Amino acid sequence: MRTVKTLPPLLQRHWPLACLGAALCLSLLWSALAPLGGGSHELLLDVRPGAPSALRLTLGVQDVLLLRNRTGAPLVFGPVQLAPGAEFRLPFEEAGEQDFPCPALPGGTLRVSVVPMPDPGWERLRWRSGKLGDAIRNLPLKGPEQGPE
Repeated sequence: MRTVKTLPPLLQRHWPLACLGAALCLSLLWSALAPLGGGSHELLLDVRPGAPSALRLTLGVQDVLLLRNRTGAPLVFGPVQLAPGAEFRLPFEEAGEQDFPCPALPGGTLRVSVVPMPDPGWERLRWRSGKLGDAIRNLPLKGPEQGPE
């Protein structure tokens, strides 16, 4: 007679929760170890009312600031003047913080923080969670009466 091994009673009862916990652990492991990159190195900033006045770039991942003038009037950004609808690409090669005068943004300046590429592990997991927080924080607010842009 052959015996069949079964799961422990606790896992039999809570297998959906155990599967969810395993999936969460695997996703955290992937986030900490998977390489960064892919796609464009540009971070787009549409200058218009409500645009953020601080940005974070990462060397080797997103290290080019693409500035687009959506104000309908000429825009001054540091020593550069952009016509309405014009674009300006500003690459960064060193980590640090820089302030650029831009009267169209709240406070009249744009603070650009450039951070080095994070190492695999906790640092990369922290970086990915910070990028997710930035993306959520900078979502444009649209009412139900507004259509797509």
